[in-house]
Amino acid sequence: MPVDATALVDALGEGPVLALGGLVVGAAFGFAAQRSRFCLRAAALEFFHGEVGQRVAVWLMAFATAVVWTQGFILLELLDVSEARQLAQRGSLSGAAIGGLMFGAGMVMTRGCASRLLVLSATGNLRALLSGLVMAVAAQSAMSGALAPLRETITGWWTIDGGSARDLLVVLGLGHGHALAFGLVWCAAAYVYAVKSRLPAASWFTASGVGGMVALGWLFTYTIAQSSFAVPHVTSITFTGPSADTLMVVLDRTRLVWDFDIGLVPGVFVGSLAGALLFREFALVGFRDAVGMRRYIAGAVLMGFGGMLAGGCAVGAGVSGGAIFALTAWVTLACIWAAAGVTDFLLDREVPVPAGAVPTAS
Repeated sequence: MPVDATALVDALGEGPVLALGGLVVGAAFGFAAQRSRFCLRAAALEFFHGEVGQRVAVWLMAFATAVVWTQGFILLELLDVSEARQLAQRGSLSGAAIGGLMFGAGMVMTRGCASRLLVLSATGNLRALLSGLVMAVAAQSAMSGALAPLRETITGWWTIDGGSARDLLVVLGLGHGHALAFGLVWCAAAYVYAVKSRLPAASWFTASGVGGMVALGWLFTYTIAQSSFAVPHVTSITFTGPSADTLMVVLDRTRLVWDFDIGLVPGVFVGSLAGALLFREFALVGFRDAVGMRRYIAGAVLMGFGGMLAGGCAVGAGVSGGAIFALTAWVTLACIWAAAGVTDFLLDREVPVPAGAVPTAS
């Protein structure tokens, strides 16, 4: 590990340094996500509506950048993710699938995934703020509260060992060079969609920044872990668990544990707020009616429980876990996309009016 990083850990301690790193990485992620309008829900709906354009280009660019940078760090022997939770610990395919489906449905109902809700909250969106708080409560309940037994039951239906069984590259007989090539192919696809949809150059840069921060999260936590005598905790950006942890610290400061996650959520909020204020996009937005509020709350509960069940959210599993090719993360990502399309079709599809039909009074 670099000398300056070692000196910082010696001076402040591993926990505070991790929290500081989470704050910095989170702020950069939040600013980039706010400026690029990064959102898995928006990309999924654009895809299922057959209008692939800027939203898909932004998501693909972020995802591909995360894959390329992460796999590049691994090939350069700067990073080892074998001890990451998504790979090393025993996983649940039933949890990944069902949790992904629940998260995808909730994401459409709240009109934003966990990261998007946090970003929008910082711009003055009160709907996103309430949804994010409800999601955090549901996640905490699923982690150690009333919903924990249900989560544990579903998780136990189909489990897989950690290590090679959970590493998609090993399962497919591929190496990190193949993973890097895969990322470069998706970078090319993102470039094509960006050009066709006339995505502004600034959005290219900030979308790449979203993925870059995911890779830097992996690199930073791995680097700090090398100086620790404790069990290495290698992680990157995710929101379901950290949101619940942050909420509990706000309610009870004795629950504070200094780590990467505890700095991440405030960092994303600050970065998003800075972007909104700098570009004059801060505006208070509330609910229009009670029906909309019920929909948002129900969706937030699905996201909170689903995210904890799957072991990650649209970013935690879909980008961070996907970048290291964790099998359960890819199952979660596929189920999130599928559930988003189905939920949108069931709840928000427009019913065509037959030609010549006379509207009836209501």
